[in-house]
Amino acid sequence: MSMSRKRTMSSTKKLVLSVTTGALVAGGVIATMATGNAAAPDVVCPGSTVTLSGEAGPPAATSGTFPVGTKLKVTNLDNNQTTTVTVNGPSGSCVLLNNAAFDKVREPGKNLIRRARIERVGGDAPAKAATPPAAAAGGQQAAPGQGGQQAAPATGEVVCPGSTVTLSGEAGPPAATSGTFPVGTKLKVTNLDNNQTTTVTVNGPSGSCVLLNNAAFDKVREPGKNLIRRARIERVN
Repeated sequence: MSMSRKRTMSSTKKLVLSVTTGALVAGGVIATMATGNAAAPDVVCPGSTVTLSGEAGPPAATSGTFPVGTKLKVTNLDNNQTTTVTVNGPSGSCVLLNNAAFDKVREPGKNLIRRARIERVGGDAPAKAATPPAAAAGGQQAAPGQGGQQAAPATGEVVCPGSTVTLSGEAGPPAATSGTFPVGTKLKVTNLDNNQTTTVTVNGPSGSCVLLNNAAFDKVREPGKNLIRRARIERVN
């Protein structure tokens, strides 16, 4: 074989190797870009607990953070059960599941998920909850309860206007958890639909303005209901 032929073959091999290497590098760059562009989950309301409203119907949620139509994925990190629900109304929590939705992620005998991951998977970004007219006027108005009786006037500082109140499912003497007030805060909760009142001390965190344990909720509940839609919450210390 002549020297010129060897040089030609050597040049050809180098060209092929160069093109192949370039293709591999380009492929690696494309793969890296594709991986880097993968959308990360929109985790919202970190640290929030999740509880149930006690309402019937197909799986759904209410929220004080997201507007109607928002889709939220809720994962119970203690059992890895997941449900995706659509917000269909307001509440005082980041997400409050109805019975059917909560049953998909609950642990037996528990009405509270302390370790939850909440992701927004569709719908609008968080929006400030609308302030009810009564709240804009400086607090919720006293409204007739059962039998047409008027609720007693507020004696403390009205807080979290428009918030709903539900229960944690936890035992023990009357108490509350809160994502708004520190441990030791005393809150007076009035159910404006039956004029029943209870005063409780915050003993831990939650994802609501106030979340009552079983004993406290029993003092203000209406029969068969696990949600107080018309509540007045006052800070009394």
